[in-house]
Amino acid sequence: MANSLRGEVLNLYKNLLYLGRDYPKGADYFKRRLKNVFLKNKDVKDPEKIRELIARGEFVMKELEALYFLRKYRAMKQRYYSDTKDT
Repeated sequence: MANSLRGEVLNLYKNLLYLGRDYPKGADYFKRRLKNVFLKNKDVKDPEKIRELIARGEFVMKELEALYFLRKYRAMKQRYYSDTKDT
């Protein structure tokens, strides 16, 4: 049954790797950390534990997306709204 989750794990890894390209500390930093986390859990065989780890990875993915959208929003806000106050 653990083999049936292999595709989900690989898909999660690919998606996180793609999102890591824009990581604030750099893509190399993110790639190293991601690889270490996946290697740390490579011996997990319990399907329920694997599902928990996949859910955790999906949560991290959503958090990264939120971080990027917030950064994009802030950059656009700075471009279109000046913070200069006329007093």
